[in-house]
Amino acid sequence: MKQRLRYSKVFLLLFLGASLLNAQTSDSNFKQGLPETMETVASIFNIEIKDNDGLLNEKTLEYAQWKIDATNLEVTFANLLSPFNLSAQKQNDSVYKIKPFQYHKLTEERGAEKLAFLASKYDNLEAWEARKANLKSCMIDAFAIEKAPKMPNSKPILTKKRKYKGYTVENIALEVLPGVYTTGSIYKPYPLRGKNAVVVTPNGHFADGRYRESEQIRCALLAKMGAIVVNYDLFAWGESQLQFPYETHRNSVASTIQVLSGMRLLDYISTLKNADMTRVGVTGGSGGGSQTMFLAALDDRITVSVPVVMMSSYHSGGCPCESGRGIHLCGNGTNNVEIASMAAPKPQLIISDGGDWTNNTPEVEFPFVKRIYNFYGKQELVENSHFPKEGHNYGASKRKAMYPFMAKHLNLNLSKIIDKNGEIDESGCTIEPYENLLVFGKNGENLPKNALKDIDELYKLFGEENKRTNDVK
Repeated sequence: MKQRLRYSKVFLLLFLGASLLNAQTSDSNFKQGLPETMETVASIFNIEIKDNDGLLNEKTLEYAQWKIDATNLEVTFANLLSPFNLSAQKQNDSVYKIKPFQYHKLTEERGAEKLAFLASKYDNLEAWEARKANLKSCMIDAFAIEKAPKMPNSKPILTKKRKYKGYTVENIALEVLPGVYTTGSIYKPYPLRGKNAVVVTPNGHFADGRYRESEQIRCALLAKMGAIVVNYDLFAWGESQLQFPYETHRNSVASTIQVLSGMRLLDYISTLKNADMTRVGVTGGSGGGSQTMFLAALDDRITVSVPVVMMSSYHSGGCPCESGRGIHLCGNGTNNVEIASMAAPKPQLIISDGGDWTNNTPEVEFPFVKRIYNFYGKQELVENSHFPKEGHNYGASKRKAMYPFMAKHLNLNLSKIIDKNGEIDESGCTIEPYENLLVFGKNGENLPKNALKDIDELYKLFGEENKRTNDVK
């Protein structure tokens, strides 16, 4: 009875809304202003809808009241806001904020439902391998990897090597495309002997990129353990801004250049006599976590992966440098959980926390990935380290979860970073000043003369046209 009474009240509100707000009729296709329609929605669901930016103003919708589903708020928002490329973002249980449509985000509930739907597509190894092949082919096409011009034969630009206790650092600029240079730093064990594992560490969107203290610590310790470590800038980030301004980081081609940079840096590292290309790891946090998953899914040389604070069923990367090429539309819709699963059956450590979109990993996302590994009989090769009281970072605790995993699966020497109490000690590395890590000089004076600086010309290298007209918030 209570349920019926509740719905009776809902229908009364709908009736009053239709009667009082401009007396809608079929003569006008029941047209109504969107702000007024949202007032009805707020009343029905007993919520507050904030439109601080005035995104609803002067917008009208035909059949507006008819598009309200009093049993489902999410469907209602989709019906009313999708025609205007708007969405309602949940602030808490009773408050929603109107924002531009965020193609990279779902609600947590929808993310879990999408994951369950994906799981229903395959229940054995053969079916999964077919799905994986389809996704991989589509992602390669979406990134336009095969359209990329060949890497020039120019020698990499390398700075003077700095020697520290147990490792060295030198900076590199590699011409990954004609006139396009990827900049980074290479950390090597010291003294350098025999064959060494390789670890690529793509940057995330953390302040100061590869120049930041925590990034240097991660690379130095991996090098001390016996790995050749390649840390590189995002596109239009760090020294890359000498070629392309920061604003172009949100062009979709940034995603292509970042994936291609990781692959072509591996091409270069493979020519070094001390590099063991049978032991190749990749790890990065946030946007670097996205790149970690992409490289592990697409480059067969990767043997171990550690994506940090990025694998989520309801968030696929808010920057176009992660999601701008539409790879998550592959296979009629995928997400970062399925993409991370493409690394199976190779060892993978998924690091998550309670303060961002990886908050549900232990209960929702990790079981999905482990099921894929189980198809291969290799479920013991995938792990999850979850930090429920931490936020979005690649901090010390997360790094200390990564080191032993890399050591185990890349045959690194963990004892090199263990103190007398048996704890991982990150204090024994030198934090270099910003200018030490530059390839092209303090003022970019050493940037090669052929360096490309036109984003439109960069698109043309792939046979594409720059169609970006606005930013994605």
